[in-house]
Amino acid sequence: MRLILKDGWVYVGQGFVREDIVVEHNRIASIGKAEAVLGDQVLDVSGKHIFPGFVEAHAHFREPGFSYKGTIFSESSAAARGGYTDVFVMPNVNPVPDCRKNLAPLLDRIRETAVINVHPLGAITAGLKGKALACMEEMAGDVPAFTDDGRGVQDEETMRLAMKEAARLGKIIAAHCEDDVLRRSGVIHDGAYARAHGFAGISSESEWRQIQRDVALARETGCAYHALHVSTREGVEIIREAKAQGLDVTCETAPHYLLLNDEMLKDEGRFKMNPPIRGEADRLALLQGVADGTVDMIATDHAPHSEAEKCGGLRESIMGVVGLETAFPLMYTYLVRENRITMERLIALMCENPARRYGISSGIAPGAPSNLTVFDLNREYRIDPGRFLSLGKATPFAGWKVWGRCVLTICNGKIAYWGD
Repeated sequence: MRLILKDGWVYVGQGFVREDIVVEHNRIASIGKAEAVLGDQVLDVSGKHIFPGFVEAHAHFREPGFSYKGTIFSESSAAARGGYTDVFVMPNVNPVPDCRKNLAPLLDRIRETAVINVHPLGAITAGLKGKALACMEEMAGDVPAFTDDGRGVQDEETMRLAMKEAARLGKIIAAHCEDDVLRRSGVIHDGAYARAHGFAGISSESEWRQIQRDVALARETGCAYHALHVSTREGVEIIREAKAQGLDVTCETAPHYLLLNDEMLKDEGRFKMNPPIRGEADRLALLQGVADGTVDMIATDHAPHSEAEKCGGLRESIMGVVGLETAFPLMYTYLVRENRITMERLIALMCENPARRYGISSGIAPGAPSNLTVFDLNREYRIDPGRFLSLGKATPFAGWKVWGRCVLTICNGKIAYWGD
């Protein structure tokens, strides 16, 4: 049976054209006016905008091991509702995917329950403990990259060995950059809000010092390197210089670092994540990096937790917020509609660049995989965590007014989300 998306505004790389899309055998069969025949499923998307499925470079789906926070099914459903058809998930699950045996349960759950394409990353070190290297070669056929996300690799020689092995295997090191000594016991950014309210602060140096170290190691080893959730202006500048030197270095940031600064914090768990929301100078530097190409991707670091884990305010709550169901509306509303970046740049940040970095197909063209999302860009509403499909509800953007509601997501020719 063919699926026909009728009369939508199709994103074709340099803008939109008003056309039909025909999906057949898990591929885009044609773009252009199509006549339905008996047996076709026709969906009227007139007035809506059709994008290539978004690609999330950094999320936590919690399963196996922590299904009370989220499951492959719940979080992939949330991703589909946000317009994503591909998500790369971090290895802080149980068992930690640090060898082929421990990767297998995660791959099994993905095959059994994911509603979109879910791609696991392998651990850099055994058990994410930062000491002995994981069995990287065993996992290389199933993962595009290795990371110990959630903690920085503290030992420089361990990271050097990991980069050498990743370079040999043709894989990426995706690094959570955080120096535990420089972080100390901080809970939020070491800035105006922390000083005014008596909170222990997390220094910007705890992030950018490790980025600086890792870039030097990437230069030495020839490893492809990706810096996760960059939040500091110094980090942006280090990445900018590395790119100018021709190093194979990319980075990402998240919506909360682009739209919030530490003076907007409230003593609520939904404002606590790692790295923390930084100062206004950092936010502006990240916006500049997004606009000029220094920052390659906008990722969410989607991290669901239970309500009990997020009810302890800034001091006691676990770090992490959700973002898959809000990322595109927030970025469209506050970056594109306010003329900070173009729509083309946003699609590069949320789709084309992460797809290219991690080696998957993306884009709308005849013969391409039928991974598509449809948005009503004229729909205005307020973000309501009570409507989330994610089991996690903690977002600093609750109540924010946004434009753009996902009405349909198709992954591999099948409807992954249809609603709103």
